[in-house]
Amino acid sequence: MRPGLPDRSVPFYNLILRLDHWQRRDPVLPEGFRLRFYQPGDEAAWAALEYGIGDFNPQEEARAYFVQTYGSHTQDLARRCLFAVDGGGRVAGTCCAWRDPRGGGEVASLHWLAVSPEAQGRGLGKALCREALAVFQDLGEFPVYIHTQPWSWKALLLYVREGFKIQRTDSFAAYENQYQQGMETLRDLLPRDLYAELFRCSQD
Repeated sequence: MRPGLPDRSVPFYNLILRLDHWQRRDPVLPEGFRLRFYQPGDEAAWAALEYGIGDFNPQEEARAYFVQTYGSHTQDLARRCLFAVDGGGRVAGTCCAWRDPRGGGEVASLHWLAVSPEAQGRGLGKALCREALAVFQDLGEFPVYIHTQPWSWKALLLYVREGFKIQRTDSFAAYENQYQQGMETLRDLLPRDLYAELFRCSQD
């Protein structure tokens, strides 16, 4: 397995997180990086990034997903879809401050937080998460939900340290909340102190 890629042999279970209130924190970027919003043509860079971390195969599947899911929402993309780029303009990370259905309405939902393997460990994921939460805050769209899975445990730690709570029963979109199975997987996967931190950040 390449360094920086999640271990996808870890069992997949749906984990749902929710953030009800957030104290604004400015993103801190490593030297030479900046954040910007979507620009026309970024779907190719998004697809290359998501393919590079193993979320899609082949790469064209990633581009087709982006176009199908977001392509008709150009105004929203321009204020909701974020990219971290290096000094040469190359995309190193992304996430979307999007929305999903819940209970006949819509809720805020953070989509596809991803950082290239080469740029991981430098705080880009935290910076992207904070900038996306600032977008939601400016739009008055709290609470914010996230769907993730046990193999993304590093992202889970990032989320709970920003104030998200792992939901024992709540969910959104069409996700089945699989809290029990997911936490049992994490208990077997993680050092005791990290598992305890996640367990403490669970709520009904």
